[in-house]
Amino acid sequence: MDISAIRQKAESWLNSSVIDEKTKSEIKQMLTSDDKELVECFYSDLEFGTGGLRGIMGVGTMRMNVFTVGMATQGLANYILAQFPQTKSSVAIAFDSRNNSHLFAQTAAQVLSANGIEVHMFSELRPTPLLSFAVRSLGCQAGIVITASHNPKEYNGYKVYWEDGAQVLPPHDKGIIAEVRKITGPDHVKFTGNSALIHTISEEIETSYFEEVKKLMHSTDAIQQATDLKIVYTSIHGAGITMVPRALEEIGFKNIHIVEEQAIPDGNFNTVQSPNPEEREALKMALELADKVGADLVIGTDPDTDRVGMAIRDDKGNMTLLNGNQAACLLVYYQLERMREKNTIKANHYIAKTIVTTDLLEEIAQLHNVKWYDTLTGFKYIAGVIREKEGKEVFIAGGEESYGYSVGEFVRDKDAVLSSVVLSEIAAWCASQQRTLWSLLMEIYERCGLYHESLVSVTLKGLDGLQQIQAKMTNLRNSPPKKLAGSDVVELRDIQLQQTTDLRSGAITPLNLPSSNVLQFILADGSKISARPSGTEPKIKFYFSMKAPFQGTDLYKSQVTEMESRMKIIQDELGMK
Repeated sequence: MDISAIRQKAESWLNSSVIDEKTKSEIKQMLTSDDKELVECFYSDLEFGTGGLRGIMGVGTMRMNVFTVGMATQGLANYILAQFPQTKSSVAIAFDSRNNSHLFAQTAAQVLSANGIEVHMFSELRPTPLLSFAVRSLGCQAGIVITASHNPKEYNGYKVYWEDGAQVLPPHDKGIIAEVRKITGPDHVKFTGNSALIHTISEEIETSYFEEVKKLMHSTDAIQQATDLKIVYTSIHGAGITMVPRALEEIGFKNIHIVEEQAIPDGNFNTVQSPNPEEREALKMALELADKVGADLVIGTDPDTDRVGMAIRDDKGNMTLLNGNQAACLLVYYQLERMREKNTIKANHYIAKTIVTTDLLEEIAQLHNVKWYDTLTGFKYIAGVIREKEGKEVFIAGGEESYGYSVGEFVRDKDAVLSSVVLSEIAAWCASQQRTLWSLLMEIYERCGLYHESLVSVTLKGLDGLQQIQAKMTNLRNSPPKKLAGSDVVELRDIQLQQTTDLRSGAITPLNLPSSNVLQFILADGSKISARPSGTEPKIKFYFSMKAPFQGTDLYKSQVTEMESRMKIIQDELGMK
C-alpha cells in the first residue's frame, strides 16, 4: 500500500475549493497522527456499485459524506441528461431515519437542480416503496433513496432507481457507474442548487398509494369482522412508523399495538444491536409486548421499510418467528388461493422469486397452475421481469428469502408497508375461518411438501479473504461434492457458466439466467444448497433448502430439528468454518 499516494489523495481535498474548513481540519489531524485512520478513509474511493453507494459515514474518499454523495449525484445527473436529451428530466428523492440521511438527500437535490434537473423530494422520512411509487406517479426519469437498509448505525447509503420505479439494472447500472467514475474529485461537482427546481412531494402521492393497496385486498369482510385480532408493530426506529400503522388502519384494522420505545425515528437505533427484522433481538421488545397484550401477530420493518419480519402463534400458542421463505409462501399461497376461489386466475398470471429463495414457491405455483419465474438474487431482478412482461403477463406476487416481498405491479420494489397489510389480511381471513396463520402454513406443507431453509455466511476479511472466497468457489465449481449428508448430488447449476450439469449422465443444458457467480447443488431428495459470494461484504453465503415429505403438524418441529442436523453435516462436508 503506497502511503504517499494516500497522503496525496488526502491533500487534494485540502486544496479543494469546495471542502469546508471543519472537514479540512479533520484531514489535517489525520495527516499529523497515526496513518491507520488516514489509510482507512483515503486508501481508495467509495465504490459506486450496481446498487449505488453504501459505507461508513465520515471524512474521506472511502466514507459516506456530502462530498462523496455529491460526486455520485453529479455522475448520475450527467447520465440522466445524456439518456434523456429531449426531456425535461426529473428525479424523486426519499430518505430514512439514519443519521445524515436528510442532509445527504438535500445534497443530492442541490446537485441535481444545479444541473437543471427538476427534483421532487419528500419533506420528511418516508419508506422506500413510496419512492418507487412516486417515481412512476410523477413521471420521473430516476429516483434516489438515502438509506443503508439494516446495516449498523455507522453506515449510510444511496440507492438509485430508474423511470420504472425499480432499482437500476443493466445497462443503466453500468452506465451510471461509468459516469460516476469520471467525477474524480469534489471540485467537479455542481453543489450550488437552484431552489426553483426543488419541489416538495404532496400528500396526494401517499393517498394514491393507499388507494392502490386497498384494491389488492381479497378479504375486506374478514378484516371488518376481525375486531379481536391483535397486531403488534415495531418500526425499529425507522421510516415505517410514518405509513404502516396508517395503512393498517385505512384497511380496517383497529387493534394495533405500537412498540412506543421504538416508534421514534432514531439513526442510533438505541434499543437494538442491529435494526434488522431478520434477527430475533431486533424484535425482542415487540415479542414481549405481544405476550403482554395477547397479540396474534408481530410485524417489524427495517429502517427504510422495504423488508418485514413477522412472528405468529404456533399450535401451542407460543410466538414463533417465521423466516423470509415462510412469510413469502404464506403471502403467495393466500393470493392464489383467494384468486382460485373467485375464479380470477388467468393464463397470463405469474409469480416470481430469486434463485436462492425456497422452491416451495414453485410448488405453490404448480399447485395453482400458475407460471413462475426465477431471477438472480435481489428484488430488482424481479422488478426487471415485471417490466419485461408488462402488458403481456400479470405479476401476482413474489419475493426473496431476505424478507422482501410485494404484491401487484404498482410498486416496483419489495414493499414492507404493503406486505404488512397483506400478512395482517391473511391473519384476519384465517380468523374468519376459526383457524390460524400457523395452521395455514402447515396446510401449505401438507399439500406441497416440507421445506426448511437457513442461511450461513462465512466472513473472510482483507485481500487474503477475497482470494480465499475465489478459491472456494473455484474448487466447488471444478470438484463438486458427490454426496452431501448421505444424499447424492445429482445436479450442478452454475449460474456463472449459465448451464446445468446432470452429474449422473454428464448431460449439460443451458440456463436462461444472466451470468452471476452462484453455484447450486441439487440433491436426490430435492434439497438444494447454493453458494454465492456477497456483492457488498467480504462473505461467501451458503443458502440451505432442505426438502422432505411432510409428516404432519405434530411431527413438524422434530422434522425441522432433523433437517437442521443435516445442514450441520453439510457445513462440515463443505469445509465451512
